[in-house]
Amino acid sequence: MKKKMLLFSGITTTLAAAATGLFGFALSNKLMYIKQKDPEFVRERETTAKRFDEAWYNKNLKCELNIDSPNGYTIRGILFQPLETNNTIIICHGVTENKINSVKYARLFERLGYNSVIFDHRRHGETGGKTTSYGYYEKNDLDAVVKTVKAMIGENAILGIHGESMGAATMLLYAGTVEDGADFYISDCAFSDFSMLLKQIAKTEFKYGSIIPIRFADFFVRLRDGYSFKSVTPAEAVTNIEKPVLFIHSIPDTFIPASMSLDLYHKKPGPKKLKLFDNGAHAQSFNENMAEYEDLIHEFLENFIYQRIKRDSSSSNVIPFHF
Repeated sequence: MKKKMLLFSGITTTLAAAATGLFGFALSNKLMYIKQKDPEFVRERETTAKRFDEAWYNKNLKCELNIDSPNGYTIRGILFQPLETNNTIIICHGVTENKINSVKYARLFERLGYNSVIFDHRRHGETGGKTTSYGYYEKNDLDAVVKTVKAMIGENAILGIHGESMGAATMLLYAGTVEDGADFYISDCAFSDFSMLLKQIAKTEFKYGSIIPIRFADFFVRLRDGYSFKSVTPAEAVTNIEKPVLFIHSIPDTFIPASMSLDLYHKKPGPKKLKLFDNGAHAQSFNENMAEYEDLIHEFLENFIYQRIKRDSSSSNVIPFHF
């Protein structure tokens, strides 16, 4: 009887381990090849919500950008120049989205005195790449975009980066581990730790509270895509960012909790600002709080960028937009 119980226990343990391993493999597969939103769906959604104006889009499209990724494919982007200025914002979209989702922010920054660059992340929209890596490979693509834009606008222009969700995490990883190469950053609903986020998703969506499947998924991602979840931790990267960062999140966000932006804010040294909106689900802070969102960025730029420029005589040739 005892032998039978031990045998049964061993079989159960083996099956449980196999099931956990399969779950981890399936999770790695879902992460690497996450389903993208249909481009026409994104365009129609943004048009219906009056966040995408095709006439403005066509009128102010200065040029299409084809940038060589250090990862071996072409990054597709667009430069908008509605204003006679070199001050520019680079906009990074979230996972499953594409550059059309970034147009609403381009319109926002036009009102704040900036031209803009939007682009498709790795394996999104028209950009190449076989897998999505949640900032690991994307941060090097962003570095290539930053270098290209800097060459176009000149050293005296103000350059900022705005990121939403995965785009925000990518931006923070770029600034904290590759180069702190912009004058300011705006992080909207970034995650602070990819492993912690996955553990939360596994618990809420799959009712699986164990960390073991995440470790299996990490193993398979390292084996199949060459990076670990540990290397996608903006909370560590942000400690190296010296330039000003504005952290934005909505308290009702149940996908990436607002506590992650709070964590990022506390870990970031030097100039920074945090705003938690009372309204808005994930990546909806702007859509649900448009006027307040714009005022927030206006105030951030005035206090952290333009006041510094006024104090810095070496930047006397940089002329910020005046309201």
